[in-house]
Amino acid sequence: MIDLYFWPTPNGKKISIFLEEAKLPYKVIPVNIGRGEQFTPEFLAISPNNRMPAIVDHEPAGGGAPISVFESGAILLYLADKTGQFIPKDVRGRTQVVEWLMWQMGGLGPMLGQAHHFRNYAPEKIPYAIDRYTNEAHRLYGVLNTRLKDREYIAGAYSIADMASWPWVLPEGQGQSWDEFPHLKRWYDLVKARPGVEKGAAVGSELRQSGLDDKAKAVLFNQRAR
Repeated sequence: MIDLYFWPTPNGKKISIFLEEAKLPYKVIPVNIGRGEQFTPEFLAISPNNRMPAIVDHEPAGGGAPISVFESGAILLYLADKTGQFIPKDVRGRTQVVEWLMWQMGGLGPMLGQAHHFRNYAPEKIPYAIDRYTNEAHRLYGVLNTRLKDREYIAGAYSIADMASWPWVLPEGQGQSWDEFPHLKRWYDLVKARPGVEKGAAVGSELRQSGLDDKAKAVLFNQRAR
């Protein structure tokens, strides 16, 4: 059994999608990030970066004590290696998947997150910030669109690279248009149609909130070391 510490965000959905695709048994433990539950000592013992998702695997390969993993990319790699699914075994194929997973973790996720923030949540509409991150989101959409021009999935066969990127592609909130990225749209629809993706993306739907109140914004957008 795997405990999934979760809230229905793009990073959270990466892991619920994998677990559904791999048909692994898991239990969802909600972490309400708008109410500061990510700062409890119990959660910090699992995820020292006070971010979800995180997992605890009670049946790790080889047995022994449970293993906890934080950071969505690390979790995807751990689960792929544990199950032998959604990552190639040959060195070239594996390297491609890891490359695009790191691309998502280091670029696509953070930059699209900033575009979404400054366009939708920032109390002051700062033109420079909006343009900066909207343009970078446009560049990254273009990278992915070009990559998908002559292949079905990001790294050949369907893999954790696709699971990592798919939940973050939300053009309406990031100032982008599907019309400019036809290969990306074809891929997005292809991934969305997978039953495991549909189930994984729906996990935690009862937890979703229509908007962020002032308390949630204070928790999410004003964090410091203490």
